[in-house]
Amino acid sequence: MVTACVAVLIVLWGYPLGFRARQTMPVGVLISLVVTQLLAHGMTAPLREMTAAARTMARGDYSRRVRATSRDEVGELAQAFNRMAADLAEVDRQRREFVANVSHELRTPISALRAVLENVADGVTPATPDVLASALEQTERLGRLVTQLLDLSRVEAGAAVLDVTDVDVAAFVADVTAEAAAGHPDALFASDVPAGLSARADRDRLHQVVANLLDNAARHGPAGRPVTVTARPLAGTGGLVIDVADEGPGIPPEERTRVFERFSRGSASGPRAGTPGGGTGLGLAIASWATELHGGDITVMDTPSGCRIRVVIPAGLGEPV
Repeated sequence: MVTACVAVLIVLWGYPLGFRARQTMPVGVLISLVVTQLLAHGMTAPLREMTAAARTMARGDYSRRVRATSRDEVGELAQAFNRMAADLAEVDRQRREFVANVSHELRTPISALRAVLENVADGVTPATPDVLASALEQTERLGRLVTQLLDLSRVEAGAAVLDVTDVDVAAFVADVTAEAAAGHPDALFASDVPAGLSARADRDRLHQVVANLLDNAARHGPAGRPVTVTARPLAGTGGLVIDVADEGPGIPPEERTRVFERFSRGSASGPRAGTPGGGTGLGLAIASWATELHGGDITVMDTPSGCRIRVVIPAGLGEPV
């Protein structure tokens, strides 16, 4: 169409100058072909650029972007391509960080366990109960990390399904705090739950939420100071609100969203963070996932001191069994 239009215009332009159609037509066709080629080259330039960028991305370089100057469909395609490249770059960054963090977290207890066992095997250290308890502690830490990684793999696969039942909240909180006290003998746990409070939830997933929050609070709070669990019904809905509070350094406002990301520990590390029994940076991520699986919310609340994390579980989950 473009070729014909350009050729006709050149023929018409030649008539006033005394040129006949058979003289101007070949020139018109030639010029129109050149114009068409230039237009086609310009229109397909973004596509060629995207092809080159896609090949670069296939080699693992996600920093390449394409120009999106036009406002037509090609421009929209270029913008979508750039968004896809940015998403892939973020996924690749998270993957690299995940591998590095997992490697570090696995290496730490393995190295400590190896050192203890080598000293015992070489006769440097006798196999006293304290030494064996230290080795057991590193083994348990390694087991916790593997369990948390398995939980995260279920998150990525989207394979988790809720098994909703009626939960006696007071008995549930008592069980979870007893387990936390066994794992943190230097911490003081307290609870405030109304008798007879019941909620619809997946008990195992809710256990993951509260257990990880208690573990986090015990690690970051000062030894001997209380970690408090409070529970109450969600006003007007019949849902459940659980607060876990400690007297530690708290979480700065700018970090209150990031702490629920995988392997995030935040700058307020607390008095015992970074010790051999320190956290993996996965607990709050798992608590957030299990809460969202219930359709609920998990939030770091504003408090004058310490840290208070609130979990809200909505009402009406599943049908009564």
